Amino acid sequence: MDQDSDQENTDINFWKIKRLSKILSNLKGNGTSMISLVIPPGDQISRVQKMLSDEYGTASNIKSRVNRLSVLSAIISTQQKLKLYQKTPKNGLILYCGTIVDELNKEKKLSFQIEPFKPINTSLYLCDNKFHTDILSSFLEEEEKIGFIIIDGKGVLLGILRGNRKEILFKSTVDLPKKHGRGGQSAVRFGRLRMEKRNNFLKKVAEVSLSYFILDNQKIGVKGIILAGSAEFKKELNVSELLDHRLQNKIIKIVDIAYGGEAGFNQAIELCSPSLSNLKFIKEKKILQIFFEEISRDSGKYVFGLRETLQALHSGAIEKLLVWENLDFLRVVFSNSKTQEDCLFFLKEEDIQEFLEKRNIGNKNIVNVKEKEFLVDWLVENKKIFGLSLIFVSDKTPEGNQFTKGFGGVGAILRYPLQIDLELDHN
Repeated sequence: MDQDSDQENTDINFWKIKRLSKILSNLKGNGTSMISLVIPPGDQISRVQKMLSDEYGTASNIKSRVNRLSVLSAIISTQQKLKLYQKTPKNGLILYCGTIVDELNKEKKLSFQIEPFKPINTSLYLCDNKFHTDILSSFLEEEEKIGFIIIDGKGVLLGILRGNRKEILFKSTVDLPKKHGRGGQSAVRFGRLRMEKRNNFLKKVAEVSLSYFILDNQKIGVKGIILAGSAEFKKELNVSELLDHRLQNKIIKIVDIAYGGEAGFNQAIELCSPSLSNLKFIKEKKILQIFFEEISRDSGKYVFGLRETLQALHSGAIEKLLVWENLDFLRVVFSNSKTQEDCLFFLKEEDIQEFLEKRNIGNKNIVNVKEKEFLVDWLVENKKIFGLSLIFVSDKTPEGNQFTKGFGGVGAILRYPLQIDLELDHN
């Protein structure tokens, strides 16, 4: 149970980094008013503070008054954030501070502090018109990658499975001669030509495998390799001296499949699921298969759709809450200045203005937004209150795509059957 909890926390941290990286990379500023600061483990906060003080003195000489004030303000914000820390956290510290320009061309001050869930091995200080999120992207790239070589008499496909995403790297078809049935000298000659073309094909497969799975001809880019095929080619490739020994040492399983190409890729993933159980792709498929099985059995131990899931949430019946990682519903608290009452609604950003206009007709600013946050953020912060497991789902797997498009991207597996009151207003 503790292992499952640790993995859930890791997945949540990973989701936070992924989401924040996406937000930060889209922000822009005027001049060089946005600071990106990365402090590795073991570095001294006092050293960084001194460096910022020196930068403040340098920035004071910027000729443009507007740019000078923006840079100085960003440096001051960064120094204030650093004062919250007596020493660098065990995995390091990442700070983003500065003045951005929003979609209405208005300036807005922002600051983010991140204590990474994995150690940082680099340091950085940049003052620019954007936040530099390469360090965050590197966390996302460090997921385990499994390479796939799908080979048969019709062609070859190279792919990788990383996290909850699969990717085709290379795909090629081949037209190899069949066995020659006639006797005599022609049979020997055709047999020799046939073996020569097979060997050339295997040599090509070995070469492209080397170029895609070994980076810069030095570092192996995958944790393991699955060798799959519907003919003898996979076995010939494995025992031949054509395949680089570094790749041969990474082969974790050889499987027989009925298809080649992308269909074979999917089948190989399915057949190797027990060996790849720690990969997000496999975990996501398994949990969604359980969810769909509950629906097909009509067990009553399932719920989907925002309204129904929220009702089950507040009843305490949810065991595993499944949420699309890009769910864009907001949890919005509106206040009514006339009745002095607050009301809670779940809306998308583009629907909030229309909501306010309908309720403020003839009574200007009677209803206003009091609180607003993404529903997913609220669920992350409050999941322990409801005693549930929060599982993020992508749309990268067939099951995940079906869940997001067909079930609204939110649902749950319940502890016990629950009768949902469809007449109850979830707001």
